[in-house]
Amino acid sequence: MPNAFDHLDSNVSNYCRQWPVVFDRAVGSHLYDESGRAWLDFFTGAGALNYGHNHPDLKKALLAHLERDGLVQGLDMWTGPRRLLLSTLDEVVLRPRGLDYKVQFSGPAGTTAVEAALKLARKITGRRRVVGFVNGFHGMTLGAQSLAGSARRHDTGVPPRDTVLIPFDDGTTPSAPGADRWAVLDGDGTDPPAAVVVETVQGEGGVNVARAEWLRSLSAACRRNGVLLIVDDVQMGCGRTGPFFSFEAAGVRPDIVCLSKSLSGYGLPLGLTLFRRELDRWRPGEHSGTFRGVGPALLTAARALELFWADDALADRTAVNAAVLARSLADIAGRRPDLDPVVRGRGMVWGLALRRPGDAAAVAREAFRRGLLVETAGPRDEVVKLMPALTIPADELARGLRILADAVDALPGAPVARRQEQEGMLA
Repeated sequence: MPNAFDHLDSNVSNYCRQWPVVFDRAVGSHLYDESGRAWLDFFTGAGALNYGHNHPDLKKALLAHLERDGLVQGLDMWTGPRRLLLSTLDEVVLRPRGLDYKVQFSGPAGTTAVEAALKLARKITGRRRVVGFVNGFHGMTLGAQSLAGSARRHDTGVPPRDTVLIPFDDGTTPSAPGADRWAVLDGDGTDPPAAVVVETVQGEGGVNVARAEWLRSLSAACRRNGVLLIVDDVQMGCGRTGPFFSFEAAGVRPDIVCLSKSLSGYGLPLGLTLFRRELDRWRPGEHSGTFRGVGPALLTAARALELFWADDALADRTAVNAAVLARSLADIAGRRPDLDPVVRGRGMVWGLALRRPGDAAAVAREAFRRGLLVETAGPRDEVVKLMPALTIPADELARGLRILADAVDALPGAPVARRQEQEGMLA
């Protein structure tokens, strides 16, 4: 028999080529291959596992649901897990933040949440054009791909229509109302667009972090022109940047929010599109799909909200770990000035941008060889991207960062002595 992967698995598969082992099981922040070797996970299913692999409390709830023959496939029928998720989301997340959103079960993925948002925005405004940002990424379906930054836009065979890309936050002073920065929202002599779609932190684009004042300026320009503001919180939501929603720190209130990835808490497929109550102008069945109410995902999502978001403990823990990540990456960068490194990030998503072509990929390969999973991001895959679980123990976080430091040191060049080694010599 030929090897099933070589014989049948399509060339389109990607992560298996970066990590050519057969993974068998996973617990917490570790994955294990079939031989039992462990890898520390700073990838977390591309951000779908904010609470780690097989969290015991979530697993217990999931198994109990299945043992009692709880409904698995429910489309958009009323079910116990659907009611539980809606009520828990409202009680734990929305009302404490003063958000009066309706909830659309838009499908099993982030890209389906984005597609529902685009369709609703065009229906509400009667306008077709949508604005996105250079180096943004919103999924692989046709509408989402039309908003992707050029480096992450794959050839769909259909030219993008009714979309325009503008620069993401470049760190300069935000424009005053009516300035050229937001001219496209004023219509450029035509009707304003229907919506703007933005990530507060561009993950696939290279961990580019928008400043709070820039986001506030964008939000004000949208309100001024009757343009709907859509925040894609698929990867950066559910606590990845600290608060539950990534836009909270900026004090903005999007018209529409897209959630998925870590929403189920267990890596199960689930997507939601949230929107202001007055925007709920859908007719029954106007936007549909089979996998919008998968019972196990609804159940674990509700349980994850109860476990992690009933208080500020996880957000506080993320703030502590964010400081550790920032400090450690600064130390790593300081040891390799020859690489012209740049550190950027928020919460538990960080990037180490390296100037020389191929360096980031080389670091990721060496990290894998040493037992750490990290991926690359950015328009030229020039950024080593770190997304540990929000629940990772401090010692495991420190060990992963040591492995990363060793992987960066392995690049050609002359590392500067580590800070602790320098301190030891001075003593």
